[in-house]
Amino acid sequence: MRFEKPGIGNRESGIGKARKARAPVRVAACAGLLAFAASAHAQGATALNSGDTAWMLTATMLVMLMTIPGLALFYGGMVRAKNLLSVLMQCFAITALISLLWVVYGYSLAFSTSGMHAGVTNFHSFIGGLDRAMFAGMTPASLHASVPESVFAMFQLTFAIITPALIVGAVAERMKFSALLIFTSAWFTVVYLPMAHMVWAGPGSFLGDMGMLDFAGGTVVHINAGIAGLMACLVLGKRRGYPHTPMPPHNLGYTLIGASMLWLGWFGFNAGSALAANGTAGMAMLVTQVATAAAALGWVAVEWIIHRRASVLGIASGAVAGLVAITPAAGTIGPGGALLLGLCAGVISFFAATRLKRRFGYDDSLDVFGVHAVAGIVGALLTGPFAAAALGGFGEVAHPFAQLWIQARGVGFTVLWSGSLSLLILKIVDWTVGLRVDEEQEQIGLDLALHEERAYNLI
Repeated sequence: MRFEKPGIGNRESGIGKARKARAPVRVAACAGLLAFAASAHAQGATALNSGDTAWMLTATMLVMLMTIPGLALFYGGMVRAKNLLSVLMQCFAITALISLLWVVYGYSLAFSTSGMHAGVTNFHSFIGGLDRAMFAGMTPASLHASVPESVFAMFQLTFAIITPALIVGAVAERMKFSALLIFTSAWFTVVYLPMAHMVWAGPGSFLGDMGMLDFAGGTVVHINAGIAGLMACLVLGKRRGYPHTPMPPHNLGYTLIGASMLWLGWFGFNAGSALAANGTAGMAMLVTQVATAAAALGWVAVEWIIHRRASVLGIASGAVAGLVAITPAAGTIGPGGALLLGLCAGVISFFAATRLKRRFGYDDSLDVFGVHAVAGIVGALLTGPFAAAALGGFGEVAHPFAQLWIQARGVGFTVLWSGSLSLLILKIVDWTVGLRVDEEQEQIGLDLALHEERAYNLI
């Protein structure tokens, strides 16, 4: 059995499924009502569960908090003061843009199950249809498992928003605002929606049928965005003066506040992916806390050993690496595995964001590749063995290393998918409207050059 998010309809998804809501049974109910309730439960009938619904409404708001203001502040504090507003604007605009595209066609292409057949690879194994465009057929009474379909659609929208917003960190301080919106629209359509469908749409989805475990988006969100970020910073080129001109974060207070909001919001991200207020959600919340704490201290420990000091930027970056790494494993890993996974993610991401970047000379402004892609790969790979009961996991994984091979195939596919298509989209946008601001605009800062506003006005 594999564990995945369910697609549209009443499909269930292993350990991550929403529990079946039982027909209410009252003490004074008549025998006919009791018989009806028993029959409905036996047939797997789905009914609205108010507890699950309340939790999913809360989880959705938590994930929304991750982008605005969480990610916006996290990134905003790391850029120079002259580019603060540009980063905040990019995150805010992406939130609005993706919200509309999700309604028009995004939800349908990601989660429509029309034409899908378990074990059969066809066009709809890679992308959904347009039968649910503009949320066709959705009513207040429509259900997805035990929650309103509108709540499920909104929950998934928050994932669709934060994924392209992550890419902002790789291109900060030098990309045109217009080019970013065009790129985001195309990337969301061509790269993100098929990935979400291939992993989470249910039986008949390409990576789902392969048996890949991705509880809350290690491949769909983090590896996907991290690889796209690497392609973007390579195509754009380095910032003017990099790496010889010092470019320190202008306000690490913003960054730490943003990281704190990401940590809080991630409980909705991971625990909400259970789609129910149940034991899986509770365990996902616990292991998220453990892995994040371990990664934060792991990063700081290596930093202390090498540089003889612990930095605020380091502990915040380590925490995010832990959050990223636990995402695919949150539904199947135990606390012990989460601790080890977090430590691995913190240490490996430290070297990726420092030594690896210096070694190859690419200008990933805010370490989107070093944290999101690298920690995402670590988490996705280790989800396989740590899901096994022998290693303290809760997944039905009989052979940990066989599952590791499945995870590696899924990671490799994601890297190729995102890398090749992101590069193609970037080249097309560059050839048409141009990706990068000119030298003068970059020198004075994107806040003034593109928005004619300042974050700080000294009077």
